[in-house]
Amino acid sequence: MERPAREVFRSVMAVTALALLTAASNAMATMVDVYAQANSSSGGVGAASLTFSPGQWFTVTVDPTDLWNAGALPRWSNADGLTGNLYATGTDDSGEAATTLIGQSFGTYSQGGLTAPYGALVGRIGAGPLFLIGTSFSGQTLTGGLLELFYFDSNKDDNSEFVTATVNAVPLPAAAWLLLSGLVGFAALGRRRPAVAA
Repeated sequence: MERPAREVFRSVMAVTALALLTAASNAMATMVDVYAQANSSSGGVGAASLTFSPGQWFTVTVDPTDLWNAGALPRWSNADGLTGNLYATGTDDSGEAATTLIGQSFGTYSQGGLTAPYGALVGRIGAGPLFLIGTSFSGQTLTGGLLELFYFDSNKDDNSEFVTATVNAVPLPAAAWLLLSGLVGFAALGRRRPAVAA
């Protein structure tokens, strides 16, 4: 390659690599309050978060100490749902005295093709099926669309409180990482070629 063409090639490679890395570092994120009553899977409206493309990777996290409620004691839980005994700390959302039993297992509930614990955080992307999220989820979308979040329950009328979910999406698909790797490889090869005498 002639010297000016090589310099143009390297400049294009550098700009392309910088653009890809900038896109990768600009992951989308949002915090969403999901209300046990208003966002119940039993008649509520899902809490809207981010819109995804098919095949996009994303995570959802909720602080395990963030609690919501499905009615009279003992029906407090975190986003994993009513899965076991939960005792008040004296400073949690329940307002109950420390060591009071505020939550216990209520078994599972089935709706929309999903069987999960009562009181769990679940999601749905577009018109797709419900899926379990809990306090920590990482996965890849099968279809594109808006991610809606719900409190999984059969009766929304006695629910209260909310949890805050952090939704993170990486906008850069895996194919772009492969492209970036290839561009860096070509740039390295271009530098290693010995000069040809005229």
